[in-house]
Amino acid sequence: MAEKLSLVNKQTKTVTKSKRSAALGFIFITIFIDVLGLGIIIPVMPKLLQTLGHVDISTASKYNGWLTLIYATMQLVFASIMGNLSDRYGRRPVLLISLFGFSIDYMFMSFAPSIAWLFVGRFIAGVTGASTSTATAYIADISTGHKRDANFGLVGAASGFGVIIGIALGAYLGEINIKFPFMAAAGFAFFNGLYGLFVLPESLKPEHRRKFEWKRANPLGALIRVFTKHTGLAGLIGCITLVYIAQKAVEYLLSFFLFEKFNWALSSVGTLGIFIGVVLVAIQGGLIRYTIPKFGQKKNIVFGLIFYASGLILIAFASRGWMMYVFMIPYCLGGISGPALQGLTTNQVAKNEQGELQGAITIINSISVIIGPFVFSFIFYHFTKKTTEIYFPGAPYILAALLMLISVFLAIRSFKKPVKKVKIARSS
Repeated sequence: MAEKLSLVNKQTKTVTKSKRSAALGFIFITIFIDVLGLGIIIPVMPKLLQTLGHVDISTASKYNGWLTLIYATMQLVFASIMGNLSDRYGRRPVLLISLFGFSIDYMFMSFAPSIAWLFVGRFIAGVTGASTSTATAYIADISTGHKRDANFGLVGAASGFGVIIGIALGAYLGEINIKFPFMAAAGFAFFNGLYGLFVLPESLKPEHRRKFEWKRANPLGALIRVFTKHTGLAGLIGCITLVYIAQKAVEYLLSFFLFEKFNWALSSVGTLGIFIGVVLVAIQGGLIRYTIPKFGQKKNIVFGLIFYASGLILIAFASRGWMMYVFMIPYCLGGISGPALQGLTTNQVAKNEQGELQGAITIINSISVIIGPFVFSFIFYHFTKKTTEIYFPGAPYILAALLMLISVFLAIRSFKKPVKKVKIARSS
């Protein structure tokens, strides 16, 4: 009898582990597709804007800045709403609705007849793209201890991989037809949504859910609540904010930098994108599973941020195209800091408030998308325009490196402050 019970327990654990692995795979793909939409338009947007608006590259860059603003603002507004809805109704329905919404948006953008319609498409993408907070809350629901850090490493890998592969996919498909990248992204989102209907279990148990409150879904209110309720997290959240802003110098400006400094073709940008994607997956999907248990969260954060800063400085002074491949390695190694930062913050928050916390972090990311691309684009324009006194396309990367170094100081400072873990909050 005891042997039979033992066998049943083993089978149950195996099934649970299998379902959890399938769910993690789905979340990985979901976040990948979310950020794929960002990456896929980066290399083709200059050509698309020039084609639809019949404008030069300078004017096109201004339109691109406004499009980014629209996208980021919608994510800012809806991130906390999505996160709080998932705390009330569960993660699964929010994720699936967002995926199907994404597929509609990409098809909409692929057939946009003018720049004005691109603004509508970016508006929709900002709303549906706010599901990242729900996806990361899902990871927090099903993970514990160092496995949580490792799983956040998968999230980081999915995000980085999605942006970079998006750039590669956009570059290669864009050379064939400027509309193809958007059609491909629409197909990915739709079929992943169908897959999720059959394999994705709900991660948030009914007893851990809470009443939806608009005051907690307000973006500004969500940030204030997180900062006031978890005062010990202020330093870490400040660190995350600076890192997010600094990363935008690579995510949004890389193709412009490569076109300007090395006169690369779209396909060359795509090849570099694939290389970076492989390195990111190796680091955040594999290396991080060794470095966090071995060295701990704090060391991963500090050394990761230093790697980021070093890579950015090297990129700024790159004088040959091949150097970009070498200098991207230390930059990508900086990715070991992200999962550790996420793990350190989520460990301090109750289960039924993970959606709210991740919503707040997504809000910070949206704010960084508003600030970063505008600031770095202005600096890039100032140091590359025809009338500039000092020609230095790498100037934005120097500023980004400085932000990374400041974040090191904030992180070390926050380590000295004790942070109490919050117990499960009462559900209403």
